[in-house]
Amino acid sequence: MELAVLNTSGKETGRVVTLSEAIFGIEPNDHAIYLDVKQYLANQRQGTHKSKQRNEVSGSTKKLKKQKGTGGARAGSIKNPQFKGGGRIFGPVPRDYSFKLNKKLKQLARRSALSYKAKDASITVLENISFDAPKTKEYIKLLSALSVADKKTLLVVPTHSPNVYLSSRNIQNAKVVTADSLNTYDILHAQNLILCEGSVEKINELLAN
Repeated sequence: MELAVLNTSGKETGRVVTLSEAIFGIEPNDHAIYLDVKQYLANQRQGTHKSKQRNEVSGSTKKLKKQKGTGGARAGSIKNPQFKGGGRIFGPVPRDYSFKLNKKLKQLARRSALSYKAKDASITVLENISFDAPKTKEYIKLLSALSVADKKTLLVVPTHSPNVYLSSRNIQNAKVVTADSLNTYDILHAQNLILCEGSVEKINELLAN
């Protein structure tokens, strides 16, 4: 698949980039995508939730009433879960939600997500860009020139570019990532994928095998 390389004004530069069929033209594997997205979202969870059990709430340990003869159920502690202010049964405790996926499956998921974008004609190739200083207006101007200002966009740059990243940070539906940190969730979450010319080669290197 060949795509024209656009400049920052949205005009064709005369150069074309060939997207590898092995990465952008495969039959997508939905289950691999599901697992990779599930892992990504699980890794975002802090897992710091906590509720107090009966041995952690404050309260007297004195037996509330005598065992027999009251006509009611037995009650040994005010900290029992059935009483107001008592501990919680099987409440959440701090835990790690992350889990492992093998490298081949994660690569398959990324290739599948990129293939979906290619099929939907939602990929734009942009010449390598750099900003002299962080300027949100410049980034908005770039998105407008590419006719994607009203869409959720993901710009993939070859290497970390602080000024480009900072310029996009205040724009709600815009995100900038480096080619080596590209993940399945971000690809699918974006309506339009903008690949800098230099990032296409890096993606080919990372996902070729």
